[in-house]
Amino acid sequence: MRYTKMHGAGNSFVLIEDPRGEHRGEDLSVLALRLCDEKSGPGADGLIVVTRAEGADMGMLFYNSDGSAGEMCGNGARCLARWGLEHGRVRDADDIRILAPAGMVRARRITEELYELRLNDPSVIELEREAEGERCSYVELGEPGIPHAVVEVDEEAFSNLGALRERGGKLRRSAAFPKGANVSFACPLGGGRVRAITYERGVEDFTLACGTGCGAIAVSLLLSGRVAGESVTIEMPGGELSVSLRKADGRAFDLLLTGPTAVVEKGEFRL
Repeated sequence: MRYTKMHGAGNSFVLIEDPRGEHRGEDLSVLALRLCDEKSGPGADGLIVVTRAEGADMGMLFYNSDGSAGEMCGNGARCLARWGLEHGRVRDADDIRILAPAGMVRARRITEELYELRLNDPSVIELEREAEGERCSYVELGEPGIPHAVVEVDEEAFSNLGALRERGGKLRRSAAFPKGANVSFACPLGGGRVRAITYERGVEDFTLACGTGCGAIAVSLLLSGRVAGESVTIEMPGGELSVSLRKADGRAFDLLLTGPTAVVEKGEFRL
């Protein structure tokens, strides 16, 4: 089986093709466990399975490193957009269409490495929710929605990642989030910049970047007025991601996620 390993701002993925839909979900779940584990495969945060999809350039199935299926992945979709363009699966570099379980997302190439993705509009926005004694925002992107909790912290909190990891793991499994949640800790820095890190559901740890997490952070901070305007640059451990959106009547829409992509390696994996 041929694969391509890529990353978006450090968020890493193994991409494989299944154009005929030959693999069942349970097979792909097991495959994700093997491919994403550095001891048995290339190692990555997630597995992207490229499929055919009517009305789109490509279909995208996403599996986390623990084998669980995800609704969509922002950084993964940006990487897939580049992969599709470089492998002749895309007709228009300014309108790359990817169909994921959470719905259709569109991307465009800005430079060889920089790609912009229109994230799924939020289906749920709660700017205040309590979970495990913490105040947070709760956002779901797409339908079915990708669940995200956003907790605002001061910059000093990032000096103790062990404590943040413990908080993230506890919140990720909180009964306040029936589907579980990706948990982002965010600190506004001023000037439209935010420092953040995300504890990802399915990875069960911090990742170097989270695309949909950045979307949720932008929705939370821009709608609450904690950051002014309609755009934000988010500093994550793996690099910077930018999100712009439009807002009206407590809603957010037209979320655009922009950031780098990189090809790490290409190879073959023996099943």
